[in-house]
Amino acid sequence: VQLVESGGGLVQPGGSLRLSCAASGMFLSAHTMRWYRQAPGKERELVAESGSSFSNYSQSVRDRFTISRDNARNTAYLQIDNLKPEDSAVYYCYAAHTWGQGTQVTVSS
Repeated sequence: VQLVESGGGLVQPGGSLRLSCAASGMFLSAHTMRWYRQAPGKERELVAESGSSFSNYSQSVRDRFTISRDNARNTAYLQIDNLKPEDSAVYYCYAAHTWGQGTQVTVSS
Protein backbone atom coordinates (compact mmCIF):
# COMPACT_ATOMS: atom_id res chain seq x y z
CA VAL A 1 0.00 0.00 0.00
CA GLN A 2 1.51 3.29 -1.07
CA LEU A 3 0.59 6.91 -1.67
CA VAL A 4 2.83 8.98 -3.93
CA GLU A 5 2.43 12.73 -4.05
CA SER A 6 3.42 15.22 -6.70
CA GLY A 7 2.65 18.74 -7.84
CA GLY A 8 4.31 20.95 -5.26
CA GLY A 9 6.62 23.80 -6.12
CA LEU A 10 7.41 27.47 -5.86
CA VAL A 11 4.57 29.81 -6.78
CA GLN A 12 3.88 33.51 -6.41
CA PRO A 13 1.14 34.78 -4.11
CA GLY A 14 -2.22 34.55 -5.83
CA GLY A 15 -1.12 31.61 -7.93
CA SER A 16 -2.48 28.07 -8.08
CA LEU A 17 -1.22 24.54 -7.76
CA ARG A 18 -2.77 21.10 -8.06
CA LEU A 19 -1.34 18.43 -5.82
CA SER A 20 -1.79 14.79 -6.76
CA CYS A 21 -1.81 11.69 -4.60
CA ALA A 22 -1.58 8.43 -6.54
CA ALA A 23 -2.51 5.26 -4.68
CA SER A 24 -1.32 1.71 -5.20
CA GLY A 25 -2.31 -1.39 -3.30
CA MET A 26 -5.67 0.04 -2.32
CA PHE A 27 -8.78 1.54 -3.88
CA LEU A 28 -9.02 5.18 -2.90
CA SER A 29 -12.74 5.11 -3.56
CA ALA A 30 -13.18 2.92 -0.49
CA HIS A 31 -11.46 5.33 1.89
CA THR A 32 -11.71 8.81 3.28
CA MET A 33 -8.95 10.94 1.80
CA ARG A 34 -7.31 13.58 3.96
CA TRP A 35 -4.79 16.29 3.15
CA TYR A 36 -2.56 17.70 5.86
CA ARG A 37 0.16 20.31 5.85
CA GLN A 38 3.06 21.07 8.13
CA ALA A 39 4.99 24.31 8.17
CA PRO A 40 8.41 24.60 9.84
CA GLY A 41 8.07 24.72 13.61
CA LYS A 42 4.36 23.99 13.52
CA GLU A 43 2.21 20.94 14.08
CA ARG A 44 0.75 19.01 11.17
CA GLU A 45 -2.76 20.28 10.50
CA LEU A 46 -5.69 18.81 8.64
CA VAL A 47 -6.78 21.11 5.82
CA ALA A 48 -9.22 19.03 3.78
CA GLU A 49 -10.94 15.67 3.76
CA SER A 50 -13.46 13.91 1.61
CA GLY A 51 -15.45 10.72 1.59
CA SER A 52 -18.06 9.29 -0.73
CA SER A 53 -20.62 11.92 0.24
CA PHE A 54 -18.86 14.74 2.05
CA SER A 55 -16.04 17.23 1.89
CA ASN A 56 -14.73 19.32 4.76
CA TYR A 57 -12.17 22.10 4.86
CA SER A 58 -10.42 24.00 7.60
CA GLN A 59 -11.50 27.58 8.04
CA SER A 60 -8.17 28.92 6.81
CA VAL A 61 -8.43 27.26 3.39
CA ARG A 62 -12.16 27.15 2.75
CA ASP A 63 -13.10 28.68 -0.63
CA ARG A 64 -9.51 28.37 -1.87
CA PHE A 65 -8.82 24.62 -1.64
CA THR A 66 -10.78 21.92 -3.43
CA ILE A 67 -10.36 18.20 -2.82
CA SER A 68 -11.33 15.73 -5.51
CA ARG A 69 -10.52 12.27 -6.76
CA ASP A 70 -10.41 10.33 -10.03
CA ASN A 71 -11.37 6.78 -9.17
CA ALA A 72 -10.42 5.50 -12.61
CA ARG A 73 -6.86 6.75 -12.02
CA ASN A 74 -6.98 5.86 -8.31
CA THR A 75 -5.68 9.35 -7.65
CA ALA A 76 -6.77 12.17 -5.37
CA TYR A 77 -6.15 15.85 -5.94
CA LEU A 78 -5.95 19.03 -3.93
CA GLN A 79 -6.53 22.15 -6.02
CA ILE A 80 -5.10 25.19 -4.28
CA ASP A 81 -6.07 28.62 -5.57
CA ASN A 82 -5.19 32.16 -4.48
CA LEU A 83 -2.12 30.91 -2.67
CA LYS A 84 -0.83 32.93 0.26
CA PRO A 85 2.62 32.93 1.88
CA GLU A 86 1.11 31.30 4.96
CA ASP A 87 0.16 28.31 2.81
CA SER A 88 3.86 27.42 2.49
CA ALA A 89 4.31 23.97 3.99
CA VAL A 90 4.89 20.33 3.21
CA TYR A 91 1.58 18.83 2.14
CA TYR A 92 0.74 15.21 2.88
CA CYS A 93 -2.09 12.98 1.73
CA TYR A 94 -3.42 10.29 4.04
CA ALA A 95 -5.77 7.36 3.47
CA ALA A 96 -6.17 3.85 4.84
CA HIS A 97 -3.64 4.46 7.63
CA THR A 98 -1.03 5.35 5.01
CA TRP A 99 0.85 8.61 4.53
CA GLY A 100 2.25 10.03 1.34
CA GLN A 101 5.86 11.17 1.36
CA GLY A 102 4.92 14.85 1.25
CA THR A 103 5.36 17.56 -1.33
CA GLN A 104 6.74 21.03 -0.66
CA VAL A 105 4.67 24.09 -1.47
CA THR A 106 6.42 27.45 -1.22
CA VAL A 107 4.56 30.69 -1.82
CA SER A 108 6.86 33.63 -2.32
CA SER A 109 7.35 36.60 -4.59
